[in-house]
This record gives sequence, C-alpha cells and structure tokens, in this order.
Amino acid sequence: MGKSFLQSIQNSRMEDSGFHYTLSIIGGKYKIVVLYTLSVFEVARFNEIKRFINVISDKTLSATLKELEEDHLIIRIEYPQVPPKVEYQLSERGKSLIPILDQICEWGEQHREPQDPQATI
Repeated sequence: MGKSFLQSIQNSRMEDSGFHYTLSIIGGKYKIVVLYTLSVFEVARFNEIKRFINVISDKTLSATLKELEEDHLIIRIEYPQVPPKVEYQLSERGKSLIPILDQICEWGEQHREPQDPQATI
C-alpha cells in the first residue's frame, strides 16, 4: 500500500468512510439474512421470510424489515384488501449488495474451521 493510502487513513475519520456507512446499514444480526432471503425469493410475504429464517421473532423481523425499508434496500408493497396483503422485495439498491453478500458467503465457505465431531456429542 502506498504512502497516499496511509495518509488518507490517518487524515480521515472512520465514521466518515464508505466502509462505516455500509456496515451501518447492513449491520445487525438479521439484516444480511433478510436481504439474502429476498434475493432467493425475489418477492416474499412476512410469514414466508419468517419460516425461511426460522429463528427470528416477529418483533425482530418487523423491526429489521422497517429499517431495511428506511435505508431503501427493500420495497414494501401493501395491497388494499381484506385481510391485508404485504409483500417485500429488494430495491435496485438492495440488489446491488447481493454480489458482495455472495462474496462474503464464498469467503466463509473457504475459510470455515472444520468442526470437531466430538463437540456435538
């Protein structure tokens, strides 16, 4: 790495970086999982997402979806009918994150530590 790169790091604040911004909108226990789920389903309803993730509470999923919508990563489509029907899908901005999430997944597969078979007994 060159001298100018080191100087730019020393002269900047981490909270002003693109890295920090990205982590601020995808950070959290389930945001990446929800984004990846919507990339698989393309369009999904609340209960479909919940069933797919399996370990998330209604409250946490609802809050996560709300935050992702506020950050313009997903689109919430509400149909005016009884009972109400709501669907979620990735926005173009959200879709642009999927190649990055794919790379994170690939890295994890390549660098995962082997599990000790005795540890599960």
